[in-house]
Order: sequence, then C-alpha cells, then structure tokens
Amino acid sequence: MSMILTKYIEKEQQIKNLQDQLDKLKENPSFQLEMKFKERLTDLMSEFGKTKKEVVILLEPQTKTKALPGQGQGKMRKQRKLKIYRNPETGDVIETRGGNHNTLKHWKEKYGVETVDSWLVKEGI
Repeated sequence: MSMILTKYIEKEQQIKNLQDQLDKLKENPSFQLEMKFKERLTDLMSEFGKTKKEVVILLEPQTKTKALPGQGQGKMRKQRKLKIYRNPETGDVIETRGGNHNTLKHWKEKYGVETVDSWLVKEGI
C-alpha cells in the first residue's frame, strides 16, 4: 500500500474512534444535565437580553470581569514616579520607577537602605 493510502486509512480509524468517544459522552447523564442547563441558561439570557459578563456580575459582583474573553481592558494602574539616584562615590546615576532595579538593590545591600535613599536626586515626572 502507498503511504498516502495508509495515512488515509489511519485517519479514518481515528475519526471513527473519536466519533465513538463523542457518542459515549452524549449518552453520559452528567453531560446531558450540563447541556440542558447550558441551553436553559442561554435561553434565559436571550429572553432577558443579558450577556455573559452581566450574568457574572449579577451572580458575583466582586468578581473582576476583565478576564472574560472578548471584553475590553480594565483600569490600568497609575504609573509610578520616576526616581533618580546618584552614587556620590562612583558618580553612577540610576533612573527607576520601582525598587526592583538590580543596581539599586546592590547599592542598598552594600551601603544600606537609608544611605542609598539619601542619594535620591530627583523624584517625580
């Protein structure tokens, strides 16, 4: 047999196996109950003109809904102020918007937090 024909027969067998698995799922009482619930919920949403997002907010108002697919972005966090530090010993300058800067961490370990904080040249922007 040719390779193409062999692959075709294998794919047919895979389709048959998948169809059998699908049929077994459809016969499962738990699956049937879930599908019935989904259909009724969808009908209710249509009847009252509600979206998935609105239903989630109605059921759990504290839930952040920006994670739902197809929805816009939520509020963005305000950008941190730029801080500029100057090391008086080396003259090196660091500009950072947070405390996670590697060189700044190294300075704080070497010279101490209070000393490095005193090297703050400018804050803002």
